[in-house]
Amino acid sequence: MVNQSYQIVILGGGTAGIMSAALLLKKNANLKLAIIEPSSKHFYQPAYTLVGAGTYSLQDCIREEKDFIPKGATWIQDYAVQIDAKQKEVHLKNGSKVKYEVLIIATGIVYDLDKIEGLREALDKGIACSNYIDPNKTWELLQKFKGGNAIYTQPNTPIKCGGAPQKAAYLGADYLRKKGLLQKSNIVLAMPGSVIFGVKIIAETLMQKVQEYGIHLMLGAAPVSIDPQYKIIKFQNVLSTENQCFVNHDPKLSAKSFSNHEIEIPFDFLHLAPPQTTHSFLKESGLTNQQGWVDVNINSLQHNRYPDIFALGDAAALPTAKTGAAIRKQVPVLVDNVLNFINGKPVSNFSYEGYSSCPLVTGYNEMVLAEFNYKNEFTPDPKLKYMLVFNSHKPSFRLWILKKYILPYLYWNQMLKGVEF
Repeated sequence: MVNQSYQIVILGGGTAGIMSAALLLKKNANLKLAIIEPSSKHFYQPAYTLVGAGTYSLQDCIREEKDFIPKGATWIQDYAVQIDAKQKEVHLKNGSKVKYEVLIIATGIVYDLDKIEGLREALDKGIACSNYIDPNKTWELLQKFKGGNAIYTQPNTPIKCGGAPQKAAYLGADYLRKKGLLQKSNIVLAMPGSVIFGVKIIAETLMQKVQEYGIHLMLGAAPVSIDPQYKIIKFQNVLSTENQCFVNHDPKLSAKSFSNHEIEIPFDFLHLAPPQTTHSFLKESGLTNQQGWVDVNINSLQHNRYPDIFALGDAAALPTAKTGAAIRKQVPVLVDNVLNFINGKPVSNFSYEGYSSCPLVTGYNEMVLAEFNYKNEFTPDPKLKYMLVFNSHKPSFRLWILKKYILPYLYWNQMLKGVEF
């Protein structure tokens, strides 16, 4: 196969890859740059939560990838299967190699369905659902649910948008309330963490919503197996003390009481975020840390061992939430440093402080906007005042408008075109 050579090679044509390419080429249109991305479609995944609640169309989340490849970039539509960092080569599935001066890893995250026993079968049989995989199925099953145990949970791994599983729970509870089914339902929100959210002021708001909906909050609970035949999910305690159901504890929820730090709960509706990890070829190429994420400096996004490699977005070992908003703040830092490196200057931009944002939909027509940094400090954007939003830690209809209408517009028309805002 014919080998190719570029100044900059970007692995991944999702949010991080396209935005990086667009901004790089805006700053230097003469760069010889390639994007390696096998998919012909581009997906706006932040709206999947709304699709799963019947208030957004999945088709509106999908567009043609070719429409967002920046002018001046070469699109290599193939899979990367190996990175040889010493030879500065990316090996493709078709057998060819792509040489680079600088490599940007923006490969995102992949699902590991086999990490929870029975999960793959439960999804295949339609016994369980996930907005991450098929939000239309979530909406279908939610409409069929007429009462009983509704379980919302997430794995004991990093995931895209850590707040998405509880967003689904709040929308599900609001839907059941509107249908007069809330009193006939036991809604369980089971999470492996020790708190509902890492930012204190946001956690306080979410606890109020938990109480308002009568949700059974189970912290320290990681799903380990699903029995699709009998519709039972098993959780394991991952905290030092036994799991506790913190709000409205109902012993009828469990088929077995807590023992050996495990609990089994029968379900009539089950929504999960699947376990998630990086692509195996990244680990096999020796570019990841012990946890399996691309090993970069958390402020400059430059690789800690290979100075000609950078990474951002979900694949990078950054101790903050994996969201598109985080990428929006990472890209300008990465672009500065890549251009400096290409021009033989020191990599000097260490300004990424872990900014991320989680738009937490807490019901139909309301949202909380959690903006924070590596220190879990609440850092609301001053620009929100132009929307007359002065307390973004509280549910707001204006923030719902931001989520449903403004953010998708900004994504397709500004972020993907390299506009900084």
